[in-house]
Amino acid sequence: MNIVSHSEAANWTCRAIVAQLDRYIIGQDDAKRAVSIALRNRWRRLRLADDIRREVVPNNIIMIGPTGVGKTEIARRLSQLAGLPFVKVEATKFTEKGYVGRDVDSMVRDLLEHGMSLLRRRKEELLREEIETVVEERLIDALFPPLAGGDTEREQRWQRSRDKIRQQLRDGALEEREVTITTQSQQVPIANIFTAAGEEMDASFGDSLGNLFPQKTKETVLPVAQARRLLFDQELDRRVDQERLAQEAVELVEQGGIIFIDEIDKIAGTSKGGSGPDVSREGVQRDLLPVVEGSTVTTKYGPVRTDHVLFIAAGAFHMSKPSDLIPELQGRFPIRVELANLTEAHYLRILQETDSSLLKQYRALLEVDGCRLEFADDAVAAVAHYAQELNERLENIGARRLQTIMAQLLDELLFEVPDTRTGTVTVDAAFVEARLADVVGDEDTSRYIL
Repeated sequence: MNIVSHSEAANWTCRAIVAQLDRYIIGQDDAKRAVSIALRNRWRRLRLADDIRREVVPNNIIMIGPTGVGKTEIARRLSQLAGLPFVKVEATKFTEKGYVGRDVDSMVRDLLEHGMSLLRRRKEELLREEIETVVEERLIDALFPPLAGGDTEREQRWQRSRDKIRQQLRDGALEEREVTITTQSQQVPIANIFTAAGEEMDASFGDSLGNLFPQKTKETVLPVAQARRLLFDQELDRRVDQERLAQEAVELVEQGGIIFIDEIDKIAGTSKGGSGPDVSREGVQRDLLPVVEGSTVTTKYGPVRTDHVLFIAAGAFHMSKPSDLIPELQGRFPIRVELANLTEAHYLRILQETDSSLLKQYRALLEVDGCRLEFADDAVAAVAHYAQELNERLENIGARRLQTIMAQLLDELLFEVPDTRTGTVTVDAAFVEARLADVVGDEDTSRYIL
């Protein structure tokens, strides 16, 4: 199976990857460069001969930098760009084996579940037109049952009626009409089973016993809109070989999977006493080590090797440093990049230049209520200035400060617009000053609000 087609992957040169990331993340050129090389190497490796391909392992990356500077966003956008299985996990959610909580193997299972969903969506797109035709006929049958028999004239009238219903369905005129459809369910009468780590296992156990229990059918009355989705899913399930899909998902995860481990600094020990919470942190690190090095993780879809999964870790390392991680784990992250603090100029560019900027989001939200929102340049500059000022005076939360400021700035407008249906509102520097000056000036208040 080709994980990424030759034509698609060949377009994602390192410069092209960086250019795509530039649309959403301002600055942090070193980090973008590192992940672009890592992603390109994924494609390069798949073009190698088998003997050398087995030896090429990914260069895992650890990103070091304060909160809100783009670590998580880089990993998230990279996964969207690659079209590969991706999962983000918090290192603080894991516990050492034998303790209540999630064990580190669960992130590989989560990655495989994402791989299954990704492949299912691809199958859905390939079969969509064909399945929609079948679903349309089933809906017409439910709305206007097939003719049992009759003369030619009666059959022609029946066909004309069906054609009329077909056109109404395509025009969306019957979305609220209720229809009766037959659904199937397979109930496995077993209790939920949990592992020692508290993870539910009944899904995989139920799958293995599923064939022992007959499927039950029942008639369900639903609006056409809901019935269409249910019939589509039924038809897709019938056409997709689940066993083959699982095999493809395992291969996709093994060869192209990406796991982003956030807050890895929180499991880095800071003392050498050998007691207290650091013992548990080191235990999580030692459990994490074989997964990152390359091991086999058992899943309900089959064993998954992690030798060629790309791991990207990130942490602020305020209270610790990368050298506080156990040496073996440090060695599994050979690429280290430091992300810089953002400046007022960065905040200005984030608001003005990124594809999904907060300005565009709030414009779209208020447009729903008939309000045209415009931001003057001096207003955007003022917001960027306040973000920088507050991050210097209070906790530095990076670009996340923009979200808190914008929410406070537009709070009254967001509340009033549904009733007033204001035509056009221009946010200028005076508007920003009037709504934020008192809050920003009162340090006690700003600690709670901003």
